[in-house]
Amino acid sequence: MTENKLVFHKKNYTAFIAGVVVLLIGFVIMSLDTAQYGFGFLGITLGPIVVMIGFAIPFYAIFAKGDKASKSH
Repeated sequence: MTENKLVFHKKNYTAFIAGVVVLLIGFVIMSLDTAQYGFGFLGITLGPIVVMIGFAIPFYAIFAKGDKASKSH
């Protein structure tokens, strides 16, 4: 009998990596703002929204249950 030694399942790791990528994209969007001190649409509105989504996805990945088919108890 082989037991899964990983804490999370593949779905969790994929979602976590996707969240980190979205987080990085949000910071890049904020840095692309050309307004003075970053007070334009990209730096004040769009970038922070994408960053918040980028933080929410890894939280989902941590708390989401794994696939029922992979559990063999």
